[in-house]
Amino acid sequence: MPSVTWGAVQGKKEKLVNRVIICDYLKSLGIIPDELESVELPSTVEIMKERVEFLQRLGLTIDDINEYPLMLGCSVRKNIIPVLGYLEKIGIGRSKLGEFVKSYPQVLHTSVVVELQPVIKFLRGLDVEKQDIGFVLQKYPELLGFKIEGTMSTSVAYLVSIGVSPRDIGPMVTQYPYFLGMRVGTMIKPFVDYLVSLGLPKKIVARMLEKRAYLLRYDLQETVKPNVDCLISFGIRREALASIIAQYPQIMGLPLKAKLSSQQYFFNLKMKIDPEGFARVIEKMPQIVSLNQNVIMKPVQFLLERAIAYEDVAKMVIKCPQLLALRVPLMKNSYYFFKSEMGRPVKELVEFPEYFTYSLESRIKPRYQMLKSKGIRSSLNWFLNCSDKRFEERLEGDYIESESLGPSFCLGGKLELPGCEILSDEEDESDDEDEALFGRTVSL
Repeated sequence: MPSVTWGAVQGKKEKLVNRVIICDYLKSLGIIPDELESVELPSTVEIMKERVEFLQRLGLTIDDINEYPLMLGCSVRKNIIPVLGYLEKIGIGRSKLGEFVKSYPQVLHTSVVVELQPVIKFLRGLDVEKQDIGFVLQKYPELLGFKIEGTMSTSVAYLVSIGVSPRDIGPMVTQYPYFLGMRVGTMIKPFVDYLVSLGLPKKIVARMLEKRAYLLRYDLQETVKPNVDCLISFGIRREALASIIAQYPQIMGLPLKAKLSSQQYFFNLKMKIDPEGFARVIEKMPQIVSLNQNVIMKPVQFLLERAIAYEDVAKMVIKCPQLLALRVPLMKNSYYFFKSEMGRPVKELVEFPEYFTYSLESRIKPRYQMLKSKGIRSSLNWFLNCSDKRFEERLEGDYIESESLGPSFCLGGKLELPGCEILSDEEDESDDEDEALFGRTVSL
C-alpha cells in the first residue's frame, strides 16, 4: 500500500503542476506572475479564470492587474465580494468600485469586520457625515489601511490641543482627509510652530485650519518658508507677516515670486506706484497678488476718468487697496451721490478713499441725511468710519471730536467693513470669518 509520505509527495507534485498551468494561463493573458511565487494560488485554472474575469467585469484591465498582481490571490467569494459589498454599503457607488480598487487594490485583502468597520466607526466618531464617508474614502482610500490608534488619532488629538474645535474635525476630514495620514512630529507641528513664530496666535492658526485644512499640504521647507522670505524681499515688514497670512492663508502656497514680480511691475507701469508703495498695498490687501490685472484696471480707469490725477489715484490705492476689487457700477452710484447730493470736492475722496467701500443705501445716504437735517458738516471719515451707536453719540454731541485713524490691523481683533461690495476673482466664500480676524478682508 502507498505510504502517507508517498501521498504527500504526490499532492505536492500535483500542486506544482497546477501552479505551472495557472502561470502559463496568466502569461497567455499578458499577466506577469513573478510576484505570485509566494502567494497560494487556487487549485485549478478554472478558479483563476473566474477571478480574472470578475476583476475585468469590475473595470480593471490587464495593465491594472499587472500593477498589483497580488490581487489574484484573493478569493472572489471569501474576499472580493464581501469587501466590495461593504464599500458599496458605505457610499461608494457600484460604478465607481473598479476605480476604487485600481487606486487602492490592497483593500481586497482586508477583513470587513477586523479592519474596515473600525475605520468607518472612527470617521463617524469624528463627525464625518454618513453621506460623506464614500466621498472621503474615494479621495483618500489609504485611510482604510491605517491603524486607529496610530497616526490618525495622534493628528486629531494635536489639532484639538492647539484650539481646533472637535466639531470642526469632521468637516476638515471631508475637505482634506490627507491630514489624518500626516505625522504630527514631522509635518503638522513644525508647520504650526512656524506660523506661531511669525506672530500668529495658535487659536488663529486653528481657525485657519478649520476653514482650510488643505493648508497643511504646503511643504514648510520647499514652499512656506521661501514664500515668507519672498515677501520680506519685496519690502513687506516682518511685523505685517502675521496679518498677511491671516487675511490670505493661501499666499503660503502660491508661486509667489512670479506673482509679486508681475504685479509690482504692473502697479509701477499703470499706477506709478513704486516698490515701497506696492509693499504697503500687499500688507493691507495680500489678495492683490492673485487679482486679475484686467479687474484691477477697471476701478483705476474709473477714477482717472473722474479727472483724478495719477499721483492721487496712487495715493488712494496705497491707502485703501480694496478699491481695486470693487464693482465699478457701485462706485459710479456712490460717486454720483457724492457729487450731486453732497456737493463735495474730489480732494475729499483722495483723502478718504474708503468712502467707496461703504454701502450707499445702508450707510452713506441715511447718515448723510441725518447730518443734513441737523445742519452738521463733517469729513467723510468722521461720519462713516464708526459704528451706528458711535455715530448717534456723535450727533448728540455739541462738538465735532477729533477724527480717529482708519481701520488698522490689531492682533486678535476683528475688523469689518460694513456694506463693502467686493468683486470676486477666484473664489466666492461668504463665510470667511477667519480672514476678517486680521484686518480688512477681501475674498478672492
